[in-house]
Order: sequence, then structure tokens, then C-alpha cells
Amino acid sequence: MTTARPAADLPTHEVTNQPVPEAGDLWAGDPALRHWAGRAGADAAALAEFGALAGTAEMRAAGRAANRHPPELRAFDRGGRRLDEVEFHPAWHRLMDLGLSAGYAAVAWEGRPGGHATHASLVYALSQIEPGCCCPMTMTYAAVPALAADAGLSSLWHPRLTARAYDPAPRPVADKGAATMGMAMTEKQGGSDVRANATRALRDGAGWRLTGHKWFCSAPMSDGFLTLAQAPGGLTCFVVPRWLPDGDRNAVHLMRLKDKLGNRANASAEIEYHGAWAEQLGEEGDGVRTIIEMVHHTRLDTAIAPAGLMRAALAEAAWWCRGRTVFQRRLIDQPLMRAVLADLALDWEGALALGLHVARAFDAGERPLARIGVALAKFHANKRCPVVVAEAMEVLGGMGYVEDTPLPLLYREAPLNGIWEGSGNVICLDILRSLARDTAAAAALTAELDAARGADPRYDAALADLRARWPALPPEAEARFFAERLALLLTASVLIRGGVAAVAEGYVATRLTGDRGMAPGTVAGLDTAAILSRLG
Repeated sequence: MTTARPAADLPTHEVTNQPVPEAGDLWAGDPALRHWAGRAGADAAALAEFGALAGTAEMRAAGRAANRHPPELRAFDRGGRRLDEVEFHPAWHRLMDLGLSAGYAAVAWEGRPGGHATHASLVYALSQIEPGCCCPMTMTYAAVPALAADAGLSSLWHPRLTARAYDPAPRPVADKGAATMGMAMTEKQGGSDVRANATRALRDGAGWRLTGHKWFCSAPMSDGFLTLAQAPGGLTCFVVPRWLPDGDRNAVHLMRLKDKLGNRANASAEIEYHGAWAEQLGEEGDGVRTIIEMVHHTRLDTAIAPAGLMRAALAEAAWWCRGRTVFQRRLIDQPLMRAVLADLALDWEGALALGLHVARAFDAGERPLARIGVALAKFHANKRCPVVVAEAMEVLGGMGYVEDTPLPLLYREAPLNGIWEGSGNVICLDILRSLARDTAAAAALTAELDAARGADPRYDAALADLRARWPALPPEAEARFFAERLALLLTASVLIRGGVAAVAEGYVATRLTGDRGMAPGTVAGLDTAAILSRLG
């Protein structure tokens, strides 16, 4: 790859007022990440090493290449024999190796302090380079606690899922030093209602045979899949290996790859089990309770990934504004542009702060707070992400709408985490159920909200208003309103206690008081210099 500066003196004109893109260190160049990761107890040395490597021009180019060359299904060989394989561009494998070797799937399970916070920070950083590759790595990370339901399966899979290595070779898991795990739950007739699943499981000696269709299978080239099927005793969780122990292909047939809006580098498939061999995980009839461990941990990633997408979009917008001149002034010095960027930055830093605060609860074993906190963080961050990315695109004008920039990729990706692992309504209803059934979760949330009382009278008034409006849980029709207010208050509480005065002040003033319009930038009185300095 050439490193020579492109020619700017062209036959018809000289190229001016067009900033030259520069690679940026994802750790050293992100003061907000360093601050919140430090408060959450993440491994700063590991993140510094990863941020420097992932932010290079080489890795950014790999992310672009993986998106320009999406995976292709190889269902059959030339003679008509079944392959059921997916072929990826080499850039995809390079990114997978980058993440897994850095501990993306492993660090949370290695017994060191701050493992989940370090993992969440890696998700945040890698989402800025190529978010599609995060999907298989996230599921590999999240499968580890679910597999603990069976000691034998855990002994086989755990050391390979946490190996800090990447091995895409198609062979039985017992013959590999490293492996990945996917998930196949959704069916056509059920969607989020997995109890309506129709895939059938019948005993076959020590194992089972599964027959059925799965509407979405994430990362179909994984070494195994957690899946749900109806056994005689009810809905049960199973591990379906892609390769049988004797080396034969399991009867997992890839019907087609999904033609998705975004997440282009990653493969998602419709699959069918044609008597696929599987092993039972957890008790028969207890499938949802077993697989919920995986869902609980994937939700952490869907809560922090949108913060990474927002940061990538805002970093691009800020770079453009610093290097672009309009009406004899840099864009970054225009008061209205500063107001827009600062307002957007509050959404981004709020999502980052809350996501890492929740990751700290995972590390601390504060299960009640982790459960309610991750749902609130996932809901709110993903509602703000598409708005932030769209506004950042508008900052660049027509250039932001062109594939030469990263904004179209980020825009296509922005809705995904709000859909994956429970769309907005599912999450809001889950929040109501958690608060109704889990007194410990309700108490943990109350303690978090009360911890910031007395620091800002506007916060105190907003919290009192919420409790007066809903002295008990609201009806289902108001679940989104309720969840949004809770998420705003919880984020404000984290920011207030986080020691960044300008960010906390701006967030409370614009998110809790109603002194803000509907469009980003319809604000007044923000300390734009302090807020924008957090972008690096």
C-alpha cells in the first residue's frame, strides 16, 4: 500500500478545503473511553495495546474491505455434493484474529479484575472499525456462562472458546485449539416468542436428533450453535456442532444467506436441521432458562456497541469540522455547529458511561443491577444511535452520503443492536417484568438513582417527578415512556458521579428538564469546549 501523499494539483483545479483522513489510536485518542474504562476497572494496558493496533490505517482498510466483499454461500460443490460453507474475504479473517487474539471472547472469563469492563471496551473499540465481526465474537463470549449448565460440554468447549486465538478450519471441535459459538433460535412463526418454536428433538442414544428450520442463524460458520427445540419434556436447549466427532458434516443445511441492510461483512443464514446431531444443555424443558445466560451477556454488547458506532460517526464529523473552512472560519469554530456536535456528544458519552458502568456490575457480581441496567442501557443507547449517526452524516454534507466515507456503513449498522437480542418493545416489557418480579433488581435500581441525589436540584426534581408519575409500575402501553425516563435518570446519575462536570451538567440540563427541542442542536448554554474535548 502506497504511503505517498495524493496529488492535489490537478489539471483543472487544485484540491483545497478537503481534509486528509488520518488513522487514529482508539485508546490514546479517546479521553472519554480512558475515563470511563478506568472507573469501571478495565485493563488499561491491554486496551492501550489494542487501541493502537486496531486504529491503524491497515486495520481500517481491512474493515472497509470486509464490507466491500461480503461473504458468499457455498451450498454445493461442482458435483452437487453438499458443502454448507460460507466463504469470507481475507480481511474478515484478519479482523476475527485481531479481536479474538486480544481477548474479546476470553478476557471476561480469565479471573482477572475488570474482565467484563475490558471486554465491553474492546466491543466499543472494534465496533468503530468493523462492527460485523463483533457478532460471532460476542456470541462466543456469551456462550461460556450458558455452557456451565453441563460440566462435560463446558470442559470441551470452554477452553476453546476462551483460547485467545482464531481457528476457522472446518474440523471437529475436539481437534481444534480455538473455536467460536453461534446461536440459532428465531423461527418464522415465533420471532421473539421462542416458546412457539417448532423445531423437534428426538433422543438418539446419548444425544439427540433435531429437525426444523431456523429463520435466523447468526454466524453460520461457527463451530457450534446454541439452539432451542421441542423435546418430549418441553422446550430444551441444545449444542449443535457443525462437525461430528468422526469428522463428518453435521446435518445443518444452509438454505440461504440473509441480504441485510447492514452488517454486510458478517453472514447471517436461514438453516435447516435435517436430523442434526445435538447434545442437551441444561434440563429438558428448561431451555429458555438455560439460554438466557447467553442472552444476558450478549445484551451487554448490544448496549455498548452503539456507543462505539456513535463515537466513530462523531469522530469523523469532528475531524471534518476541524479541517473544513466555511465563510472564512473553520466549521469547528462555528457556534451552531459546535452546539450540534456537543449535543450529539452527550448522547454518545452517556451511552459509553452507562454501558461501562453496567459492565462493572457484571464484574462485581451485582446480578440484579446488571440485569436491569443492561436492559435500560440497551434500549436507550440504541434509540439514540441512528439519530446521532444521521446527524453526523449531515455534518459532512454530500460527502457523508458517499461510500468513500465510513458514514454509510455506520448508518446501516445503527439500527441493528436495537433489534438483536430483543427489540425495543421486548426490552421495555422485560424491564417491567424484572421490576415486578425481582425485588433485588428494583432495590438496586433505586439505590443507583438515589446515589446522585443532592448533587443537582434539577436531577432531584426529575427523579421526584418520575416517582410521582408512576408510584407503581405503569401499564404496558406506557412502558417505553417509563423505560426512557429511567434510562435518562440512570445515565445522569452515572455522569453526575463520574466527575466530568461539563458533561453531567449538559446532560441534566438538556435531557431531564425539557429545555431542549426535538432536533439535535436545539440547546442553549452548553460548555461546548469541555464537551467536545472529550472526543479527543
